[in-house]
Amino acid sequence: MTLSQPPLPLSSSDIPEDRQLLALALKLCREASDIILEIRERGFVTSKKSDMSPVTEADQKAEQHILAGLRAAVPSIPVIAEEEMAAGIGPDAVGELFWLVDPLDGTREFAEGRKDFTVNIGLIRRDRAVLGAMALPAWGQFYSGGEGIGAFRHDANGDHVIHVRKVPADGLTVFASRHHGNAPELAEYLNGRPIADVHNIGSAVKFVRIAEGVGDLYPRLGPTMEWDTAAPQAIVEAAGGQITLFDGKPLRYGKTGWKNPNFVCVGQI
Repeated sequence: MTLSQPPLPLSSSDIPEDRQLLALALKLCREASDIILEIRERGFVTSKKSDMSPVTEADQKAEQHILAGLRAAVPSIPVIAEEEMAAGIGPDAVGELFWLVDPLDGTREFAEGRKDFTVNIGLIRRDRAVLGAMALPAWGQFYSGGEGIGAFRHDANGDHVIHVRKVPADGLTVFASRHHGNAPELAEYLNGRPIADVHNIGSAVKFVRIAEGVGDLYPRLGPTMEWDTAAPQAIVEAAGGQITLFDGKPLRYGKTGWKNPNFVCVGQI
């Protein structure tokens, strides 16, 4: 693996404050969203990466734009990005502060003409997701959040504070993966809980629906990578929710191989 960016100490004096970093990430999410929708409109080819997961021009062009923007604005913060890592390009190690980027989470949804795909840019500080920006391009919705900042949805009607909800009297609204679900394991996990509805959808859309109070629980019973969850975790937690491992420990970042264990995302339960 190529060491493209050496890790730098957290105390680097050229690092902007968190609100500026979040504004930068949100701006790049918006711009990447435009790139993705333009490519979808004119057509594209879907190919396979070495792990047999799908990839398109939209993944690649969106990532190139995001990386150029982050590296020009804050060159002292290393970036871990999905497509670069798939190509074997990226740092072998990072310090206490780094970005995690998924330029198009839900490529299969995108390629099959569905709406549930996202752009994710998250900032990690001392192994915790502290800032996150997301785009839902097909929905025209953008989300941002961070520690001490709060969580927000940005759309054609303006900027809106979002917060997780209390569970309704009729029970939990549960989100589950469309493509990586495990129905028997999910049924076992939900056994005994009051359930109003279960929705199987793709991508990180599930996280923001919980953050904005239209769902309550997302048990992840399958593989994810850190760039899938960093931005969503920051937004969910800024909205009053939690993402933890099944043993209650927090989901942390900077793990060897960048792989996440199973986890659960909850609102106000």
